[in-house]
Amino acid sequence: MIPIESYFKTYGSHKGIDLVAKAIDQEHLMESEDEVRMLLRAYRHLRPNQDDNFSIFASETFVSLWNRLTAAIAGMAVGIVSVFMLVGGIVIMNIMLAAVTERTHEIGIRKSLGATRRDIRNQFLVEASVLAASGGLIGVVIAWLLAILVRNATPLPMALPWSSVFIGVGLSSVVGLFFGIYPARRAAKLDPIEALRVER
Repeated sequence: MIPIESYFKTYGSHKGIDLVAKAIDQEHLMESEDEVRMLLRAYRHLRPNQDDNFSIFASETFVSLWNRLTAAIAGMAVGIVSVFMLVGGIVIMNIMLAAVTERTHEIGIRKSLGATRRDIRNQFLVEASVLAASGGLIGVVIAWLLAILVRNATPLPMALPWSSVFIGVGLSSVVGLFFGIYPARRAAKLDPIEALRVER
């Protein structure tokens, strides 16, 4: 590979030549192809009504293969994440049910002091969502560390956009909120007199 001007000086500007251009990433492939076409047309002084007198060969086959591969990986990831979120939600629900059982006396005291069912329900819903969000945040940190490891150890480009962080933590909070509804309602329905009779 030599500079283009050195090539022209040595072999002349009318001899056939192959130029190689590389896009910065897959998303900018079509933009890069259009930019290369524009530069070549300007260099060859082609008018707008004239056809190209050169050919552009893009790696569309590899791009389509990459798209199919990433789509398959994304589909598998969605299935795996769905199963993990279901299992995590069930675990959170069991933890909150155990918390309701252990804090029955406390719930009775709060109700006897004027706490409403809504107050008790909101307390346990917030606890469940915070618990789930904490787990989601830990998962995001692990994913970020894995992305850094893969990026440094392999030529694969890896990144963790902020939108994914917010979606992951937000989805975890929603799962905790959904699976925390039953324990929260159970705590809210406790009779204060019966709850106070439970030994701490």
